[in-house]
This record gives sequence, C-alpha cells and structure tokens, in this order.
Amino acid sequence: MTAYRDIIVGALTGGVLRITIARPEVRNALRHQTMQELADAIEAADSDASVRCVVVAGDERAFAAGADIAEMVALDGPALATHPRTLAWRRIWAAGCPLVAAVEGWALGGGCELALSCDVVIAGERARFGQPEITLGWMPGAGGTQRLARSAGKALTMQMVLTGDPIGAEAALRAGIVAEVVTAGTALARAEAVAARIATHPRTATRLAKQAVLRAYDTPLRDGLAEEHTAFRTLASSEERNALMQAVLHTRPESK
Repeated sequence: MTAYRDIIVGALTGGVLRITIARPEVRNALRHQTMQELADAIEAADSDASVRCVVVAGDERAFAAGADIAEMVALDGPALATHPRTLAWRRIWAAGCPLVAAVEGWALGGGCELALSCDVVIAGERARFGQPEITLGWMPGAGGTQRLARSAGKALTMQMVLTGDPIGAEAALRAGIVAEVVTAGTALARAEAVAARIATHPRTATRLAKQAVLRAYDTPLRDGLAEEHTAFRTLASSEERNALMQAVLHTRPESK
C-alpha cells in the first residue's frame, strides 16, 4: 500500500474511495508534494475497476487554501511548463472516474481550482470560494479562469479573478459552481451519499456519461451531440445495460 505524507486514502466502501487532504496546520495548502500525491491516488483509483467514484475532501476549516506560496515564489515561467505540479494537474483532469468534492471552509486559489476540477461539488454553508492570485500579482493557472467562466459566466468570473474577493456557498450555488449547499459540517457525509448513489450505476456508463458532459465545454454543439450519440450507441451493446433493462421489464406488472 502506498504511503502518503499529505493525504489520507480511506478504505474502499461500496465502490467509493475517500481521499482527504491532511495538512491542517497550513489550511491544507497544496504544496508540490500534495499535488503529486493527489494525482497518484486519483490515478490509482481510476485504474482500479472496483472504484466507482472518488470523494475528495479537506477538513471543516478548509478544503484547500491555495498553493504553498513559499514553493511557488521560487518558480519562474520556464520551470512551470514541465514542473511535476503542472503534470499533476493534468493527471487529475484526465481521470475517467467521477470525482465528488466535499468543501467546508476555504477553497482558495488552487483549492478552488481543485473543487472546479471535480464533477460534483457539495459545499457546507460556511464554505468560501475564491481566486485571490491577483493580489499577489499573479493569476489563476490551473483552470481558475476557464472552468470558473464555464460554470459562473463572464461577469462573476471577472469579478472574482480581477478583485481576488471570495464568494460564499450560496452565491457559488447560484453561479453553478456547486451542486448543493448543506449544513456546515455535513458536506462530507452528503458528498459520500452522492458518491454512493453514483457507485450503484455501471462503471462504463458513468465514465462515458462524465466524458460526454465534459465535452460540452470544449466542442461545438454539433460535435458534442455526435460524440454523445457515439457513447450512447456504445452503451447499447453493454451487457450491464441490457441486464438492467431486462430486470426493469421483468418487474413491470404486465410481465407477471
């Protein structure tokens, strides 16, 4: 079993794997080590056929309060191009397994971008989302301009990115950044319930459905519809799909 320093990987339960960022002394700041461990754990889960869904969590104080500034200040542009941190983000984004984020407290900078990288975000009512990089003379670099704009639209994204000011959970819900807002301290429980529901469905179907939705962000509608139909036809030949449909047919009153 892999030994991690910055994250805790829980036991697989009902097809759901929990990955917890465990650096509470720095509000779960995402240093290079943290990012590589997250990528390693998510990649391992993605390649494990018994894992149907992954929950990514922090603690009640912070999901992740950004990157580790002490490390980031030492990097220049050329170094970042091929840095393991940059590659770790790409590895996380490549995951085919559904990712559910449980956000309590602060999700800032890279922490907000990590939440945006997940497929479903559940937020506690005291959660705060922000991209404060501009206050350091920088800007988001792991999806904070692109994924945020695709979820929240131009106006709010511009405000968040150009002022650096965070928004609360309810504003994030209205903007489409999060799927649900729950009572503070219950985001993890709700995220695990959502993940458990996802895990009841066939693995191939959830992965193809996730990919089809994500393609809506980077293809014209015509191309997206074509790719959706290709995945739809692929599942039409799935043994799991056929078994589930036959089971429904045999439980209908007229079949008895």
